[in-house]
Parts: sequence; structure tokens; C-alpha cells
Amino acid sequence: MSSSSQQPFAVGQKLANKSFAPISRHRLALYCGASGDHNPIHVDTDFATKAGFPDVFAHGMLVMGYLGQALTDAVSPDRIRAFSTRFAAITQVGARLSCEGEVMDVFTSDGEQRARIMLTMKDEKGDIKLAGEAIVAI
Repeated sequence: MSSSSQQPFAVGQKLANKSFAPISRHRLALYCGASGDHNPIHVDTDFATKAGFPDVFAHGMLVMGYLGQALTDAVSPDRIRAFSTRFAAITQVGARLSCEGEVMDVFTSDGEQRARIMLTMKDEKGDIKLAGEAIVAI
């Protein structure tokens, strides 16, 4: 649903569906610079394997940023009243992520009609990497 649509939100309505390019080493390096998070577990293969991982993996906040992007593609940012996430699993290099959203509840709060949207970020295998919730004005 676009932010310009006048159609009301309804329980069960799907939205915030978005797919992303595979997580690349280049993307991780760019994110290190942009975020200031230079933890070598995200960019140094030798460090990651010595720590017991098969390879480097994405920053959790990068994946959360993707989820936020999917949300703001579906709902104008000025309508977002709350956004929270829970990290569920590591996102490996090469993962192809996609976000799904569903309206779970429609209610009134502070004199405003709102919707509660459940969000999930999954990889191409269907493994949930991030679960989230947003409250938006409708």
C-alpha cells in the first residue's frame, strides 16, 4: 500500500513486501564506514572463521535498516508512531533478504486511528532473520 492511497488498513492486509539485492562484502564494508561499526566479524574472513563462523556476516543494524526501508516504502515516515525489532538469526554474506508485513490490528490511540503491523525479514531459504512491529497512523 502506498502512502498516498486512501484505502483503509484492514486486519490481514499484506504490505511492506520488498526484496533486496544479496548481501555483498562490498555492502558490509560500506556499512562499516557509514555506521562507524568496524567490528572485524563483519569484514575480516580470517577473524570470523577463528571466532567459529563460516564467514563474515551482516551487521544486525544493516538488516534492521532494510526492514525500516521496506516499512517507509509502504507507509509515509510521518505516519510511523513506533518501530521495534528483534534479531532472530545471523544474516550471512550472499543472503537474499525479503521483507513481509501484515496488518494485525486496527485501533484508536490518542484520538488517532492506528494499525499494528507485524514485519519479518527472511532470507531466500525462508529463515527469519529479524522480526519487527510498527504502529502507524492510518
